[in-house]
Amino acid sequence: MSFSAIVVAAGSGTRSGGPKQWRMLAGKPVIRWSVEALLEAGATQVIVVIPAGAEAQADFCLTGLSGWRAVVGGAQRADSVRRGLSSVEADLPVLVHDAARPLLSGATIQNLLKAVERVPAAAPALSVADTLKSAADGQVAGTVDRANLWRAQTPQAFAPGVLQKAYESWQDTDSPTDELAVVEAHGGTVRLIPGDPRLMKLTFAEDFELAEALIRGRARTRVGNGFDVHAFGPGDAIWLCGVEVPHTHGLVGHSDADVGLHALTDAVLGAIGDGDIGDHFPPSDPQWKGASSDRFLAHARDLVVARGGEIVHVDVTLICERPRVKQHRQAMRQRIADILALPLDAVSVKATTTEGLGFTGRQEGIAAQATATVDLPA
Repeated sequence: MSFSAIVVAAGSGTRSGGPKQWRMLAGKPVIRWSVEALLEAGATQVIVVIPAGAEAQADFCLTGLSGWRAVVGGAQRADSVRRGLSSVEADLPVLVHDAARPLLSGATIQNLLKAVERVPAAAPALSVADTLKSAADGQVAGTVDRANLWRAQTPQAFAPGVLQKAYESWQDTDSPTDELAVVEAHGGTVRLIPGDPRLMKLTFAEDFELAEALIRGRARTRVGNGFDVHAFGPGDAIWLCGVEVPHTHGLVGHSDADVGLHALTDAVLGAIGDGDIGDHFPPSDPQWKGASSDRFLAHARDLVVARGGEIVHVDVTLICERPRVKQHRQAMRQRIADILALPLDAVSVKATTTEGLGFTGRQEGIAAQATATVDLPA
């Protein structure tokens, strides 16, 4: 089903220490999580309501995505939603979502769209599980009956035109805290569907730690392998795993021929299913002539981060008779750790020989194989 969406991201985030919509969460800006989820679920347009002057931040956080546009919000949430509504297609259902709820699933979106085929409005909600107390200045005044009490989440979904008409008739001088209240006041029926505990709202600084843990807990672990070979040629040094190693020969290649980083780059790309090093840096392109291979590995790292993923561990094995790698191994591990922003104990570099067999045994070149372990959001 086609639908429009409004992502409300115009808040100041004072309780969380600043505008939370632009903060990073597991490698992605908070706002990007929701916009990506809505676009992947089939939104024909996503209106992102932002504070005045934040256009550049929105462009940066949502770079590479199409199907969205920014609208400057108002002083109150309701003002921001109204401005977003003025930009959506009136003949489509509309979902209104808080950018501060980043862990939105496609299943929740589809369940909401099915609900508003039958009722004017719907929202995910969780039943209240804790005992509720009324109190003033810390003094308990009584216990509140929690039966039939629900915690409303977002997105809140509305059949075509329902929310627009409800806002047109809104007479209350107080600003509504959510859009369901506007439809309720207009006499519309609202349906609650099962909510998602992971669809938490980032309100306080500690909420980010909990969200990070939830993302890690539902991550998919991927493993990629890479293999590369370069022949010896003229020269007095070679590059291995980002470290220049003196030798009687150089390595022949279009770039700096760093066989270790090339294999590792392919391993990272393989873990995310994004081709190989030649797809991203074709040897036919003169701009990569003599290029430093740390650029290739950094590019693969950035692709993982852009998907909200995390490189967990990498392992490189260099296969050669000469040069001896052992004295350079720690420097190689540190260089890879620096490029990938990993702790040193998450990087392994080893070396072995082929006992004089094959082209490496004849000292005609060097081979390398690598493995990368990557966690991606589910």
